[in-house]
Amino acid sequence: MWSDHMRLEERSIALHREIAKRVRANPELIAMVGKNIEQWIEKSGEIPVWNEWRKILRRPIDQIIDMMVSPGEKARQLRQSTPFCGILTPKERWKIYESFETGTYYQGRREHR
Repeated sequence: MWSDHMRLEERSIALHREIAKRVRANPELIAMVGKNIEQWIEKSGEIPVWNEWRKILRRPIDQIIDMMVSPGEKARQLRQSTPFCGILTPKERWKIYESFETGTYYQGRREHR
């Protein structure tokens, strides 16, 4: 049975796949992501998921990307608190969002119109 939750999870993976392309092409973006985390911790204090992302960002780029786009439960949880904001423009994000709107995403085949 397909659900909105599954559609949103597929959308999250699609967003992170696009971000992963940018990170692979420009690994220096990881420093920006690390700064996002540090700013959030400075403002709101230590939160376990941010500490987990800190550890992941110390890994080789291929391992970071694998975690970003993995369909696994741990990656799914981490993507809910993604520190990769600022890599895609709002227009780029909305293009992906729109491709996952109800009626534009073929649930059975996981394809976009």
